[in-house]
Amino acid sequence: MTATTIYSAKKIITMNPSRPEASHVAVRDGRILAVGDLAELETWGDYMLDERFADKVLMPGFVEGHAHTMEGTLWRYVYCGFFDRMDPDGKSWDGLKSIEAVLDRLKEAEAKMDDPDAPLSGWSLDPIYLDNKRVTRQDLDSVSSTRPIGVLHASGHILNVNSKALELAGLLKTGINHPGMPLGADGIPTGELYGPDTMTPVGEHVGFNRSLTDSDEQGLRDFGKLCVRTGVTTITDLAARLEDDSVEAMLRVTGEPQYPARVVPLKFFMGATAQETVDRVLALKEKATDMCRLGRIKAVADGSIQGFSARMRWPGYHNGAPNGLWYTAPEQLAELYRAALKADVQVHTHTNGDEATEMVLETLEPALREVPHPDHRFTLQHCQLADAAQFRKMKALNMCVNLFANHHFYWGDEHYRLTVGPERALRMNACRTALDTGVPIAIHSDAPVTPLGPLFTAWAAVNRITASGRTQGEHEKIAIDEALWAITLGAAYTLHMDDEVGSIESGKKADFAVLESDPREASGDALKEISVWGTVQGGRVFAAADL
Repeated sequence: MTATTIYSAKKIITMNPSRPEASHVAVRDGRILAVGDLAELETWGDYMLDERFADKVLMPGFVEGHAHTMEGTLWRYVYCGFFDRMDPDGKSWDGLKSIEAVLDRLKEAEAKMDDPDAPLSGWSLDPIYLDNKRVTRQDLDSVSSTRPIGVLHASGHILNVNSKALELAGLLKTGINHPGMPLGADGIPTGELYGPDTMTPVGEHVGFNRSLTDSDEQGLRDFGKLCVRTGVTTITDLAARLEDDSVEAMLRVTGEPQYPARVVPLKFFMGATAQETVDRVLALKEKATDMCRLGRIKAVADGSIQGFSARMRWPGYHNGAPNGLWYTAPEQLAELYRAALKADVQVHTHTNGDEATEMVLETLEPALREVPHPDHRFTLQHCQLADAAQFRKMKALNMCVNLFANHHFYWGDEHYRLTVGPERALRMNACRTALDTGVPIAIHSDAPVTPLGPLFTAWAAVNRITASGRTQGEHEKIAIDEALWAITLGAAYTLHMDDEVGSIESGKKADFAVLESDPREASGDALKEISVWGTVQGGRVFAAADL
């Protein structure tokens, strides 16, 4: 008989209403054999008692329903973000509070480079916190005019490059007419690139040929460390190119004996027809493993609210900025939805602005009439500005939503002041409305846009506190239990994986977040301050201190 290990804990929070708490959990073959007290579990036969968690709290391994493994790769580039942030090795990097500080850090990195032609890459630039000043190619030319330089925005939807990068891409010229490539007074691009149409051809010259969407092998390993440090055992890669070489690399890395997280990569709908994308995903699904769950699609309808590239309904942006960009046309999305429904392939769709959300709802409804599906679980990702009527429509269409709760902290003040104004800012990421309407929800970090950390995300949904300390949208707060459900079973449900992960009960994967205290007993700031000891994934133990 296969060996059984019984773990004792100070408390086990199961997320299973029939047995909400326990003191012991039995694991066999990487799965949960049983949960209860020791006397009950002993009835299963011989076992080894492991008491290393006797003073810890076990929860289901956290499920991050919207992230990008490329963060692991990005940490080898220059961090240019506004907020302090921890890297995969546990080092904390100071946030940069001015454009001058960003340029100084880039100059410091450039001075250490040996190859004069190698690109200099930075990430997490956030101009909205730098007096909303635009970073120009001339700014980056001050770092180097001979080396190509590219800095990805925190939103992931904008890329700033210098003149050399534009030159290498054949774009340092007049006569360009593209809404995603603003021009300077001289008629030449300013170096700020919006959306994949403009970012992709220049990205390959500044180190973002793959990491605009995909991680490399070392980056995927480094991202796994972040998962252990934050209690995550199932992670999405929510917009990967999934070309043959990257798929093989992902399968290879996740197949390593000590890789600590199950990865769920979604094929990015770009550069191919709807049917070609569905066919590709069906072929990929045949290669899926337990640790690499292929077979889903990610579409992107619009851009970023704080980047002013999201599509907004009337009255538009509070500061009068022009409306954002459509990344996918309605007719393309309609084709994708019909083809995916016919093939039983799930689609997650990024919408930030309320006009983008409206477009998706208006597109999916006729597709479902044409191709009915009782359990499609098509999920709106971010969906930040949805109003009550739109949530009612989601419920009628049996959709799910994954709300960007972290935005309350990171950009809530700027949304209130600048992007959408006070009234709409109060309803952003409306977790309470979604739950009261009966729409299944998850909440997420969108790492690397904000740091991976489900307990922080739960804190954000419970408290709705901005960076300046204001509570924004009291009526949209949710309870701690509801937030914990959203980062476990809620997220698992949006991935069609709630039968495998998200709770601690017999038959499911032996995936646990190992915590130093009970998050349900936390109050105020304490929820986000709870320490994560590490994880158990598929019965394998990973201590953050050993990384």
